Amino acid sequence: MVADALIYHPGVSHYLKFVATTVGRDKLLRTLQYFARFYSWYLLRTNRPQTSIAPWDAVKKQFGLVRKVLRAGKNVEHFRAAAVAADNKTMDPVLRYTAVGRQLGYAGYLTMDLATLLDATGIRKSESAKRFQREAFRFWAMGISCSVVAQLYTLYQLRKREARVDRKEGEGVLESKRIAMERTASRLQLTSDLCDITVPLSGLNWVGFDDGFVGLTGTLSSLIGVYLQWKKTA
Repeated sequence: MVADALIYHPGVSHYLKFVATTVGRDKLLRTLQYFARFYSWYLLRTNRPQTSIAPWDAVKKQFGLVRKVLRAGKNVEHFRAAAVAADNKTMDPVLRYTAVGRQLGYAGYLTMDLATLLDATGIRKSESAKRFQREAFRFWAMGISCSVVAQLYTLYQLRKREARVDRKEGEGVLESKRIAMERTASRLQLTSDLCDITVPLSGLNWVGFDDGFVGLTGTLSSLIGVYLQWKKTA
């Protein structure tokens, strides 16, 4: 009876839906990868023995490699999304241009990242891998920057919409609730973007973030991704 209750529990069904998605599995792996990045840095800073640090370094590297393999070919999805956004003439111009920039940035990042796959897996070493990785970081930074601009603009527009709402009317109350939900979603995305941008900025040495800081911000953005994907598969 207890086993049946666990097997058929709605939470188990939700979990199965979550892990059945590529995004769900990627977010879980990403959370572990960036936490391992932070924790291996922490162990190093606290002078722990190499035997304690090595397993976390392995988690960071191996999970990163698994994620690189899983996202191979995903660049096509973002090229298509950029084309769809460019063709959407009804969208707010600022949001349309930032959407195109974001999708092209992610597409460029994934294309350059794909170019490093054979080197990363050890199948075929390439002297160009480091250059491709740097270009990948540049595209990623561009994509995230466009997303940050879009979220800031969205929050500004929501503030303007809210100022016009008459909460004394029934429709105004509903509109106020819709604005609150959209604001929460936008703030979550903005927080995730600001956390994520530390990775390419650090990788390009544009900002001197250490592995501890990047690991923590990466873990936070990954947890936000897990939460959003969990809600989406509910």
